[in-house]
Amino acid sequence: MTDENPIVPAGSERRDAVREKAQQVKAKQTRAKVLRRGAVVLAIVAGVAAIAFAVTSVVVPAVNRPTLSPENLDDGGIAVGDGDDLSSMAAGALGTMSATPTSAPEEETSSASAVSIRIYVDYLSEGSGQFEETNAAQLAEWVSEGAADLAYHPVALLTSKSNGTKYSIRAAAAVACVRTYAPEAAVAYNHALLVDQPAADGDGYTDEELAARAAEAGAGSDEVADCIAEEDFVAWASDTTQLALEEPLPDTDGVELSGAPMVLVNGRLYAGALDDPAEFAQFVLTVSSEAYYSTSTPTPEATDAPAETEAPAETEAPAETEAPAETEAPAE
Repeated sequence: MTDENPIVPAGSERRDAVREKAQQVKAKQTRAKVLRRGAVVLAIVAGVAAIAFAVTSVVVPAVNRPTLSPENLDDGGIAVGDGDDLSSMAAGALGTMSATPTSAPEEETSSASAVSIRIYVDYLSEGSGQFEETNAAQLAEWVSEGAADLAYHPVALLTSKSNGTKYSIRAAAAVACVRTYAPEAAVAYNHALLVDQPAADGDGYTDEELAARAAEAGAGSDEVADCIAEEDFVAWASDTTQLALEEPLPDTDGVELSGAPMVLVNGRLYAGALDDPAEFAQFVLTVSSEAYYSTSTPTPEATDAPAETEAPAETEAPAETEAPAETEAPAE
């Protein structure tokens, strides 16, 4: 007779219990590993989705956003007229040669045309600030007297020189904002950003600081602040700078933009000292005089050739006189 419930040795039972326990622990560890791996995958997917959303919501609209063009510009520049507030420019000391830039005879001065002065400026360029600080007063005087047509052309050549904040191009765009929405304040704002530049190799002014300085110059509207904050004209400033670098500057004999400031007088490049108003005034006087005399010296008018005079009529030769009749010899 056999026993239906054989006795299992105690050692074997313990081994089976340990094996079962180990299998349970292993299964639990496997499930935990799968859960951790799944969580990591989910986190990666979520991160990628977040990046994709950021690219879609920020970069794509920026790429598709049309380039906005500022208003109230003259051939891409800020033309300074005698109707503008020139008090900020005129506040500096006048140069030693701040007289009207023309040496034409006094009685002919009224007929002489104004000299054209165009200045390409970068608001992070030390030289641009230096030229403005030392020459703004006499420039303002010439404009007030009607002796010069003056225009500033903002460009962004030093965009990479502000620790990644792109101050140069943001400042140019900010000036365009002021010219568009508060044109009467653009000259003062342009002057302020040139003579009171941020520290070299720094971050430059923030958009909020640019808006605050615009308000100090008389452009404190919400439109100006929003335009600066949203960087509406940054693309325009980039396109304008690129065009100036690729093509000769207008109304010049092939002059190309190679740095800032670049000062053109009647299309001729000024290569003198930036901090010497007397030298610059002499250059303007010379160019203005040359232009005056080249256009005012009259050229002799062609005179009609004198009418040909008829040759005197030929006179008939005197009629031949008959020889006197021979006289007969007297009779003997």
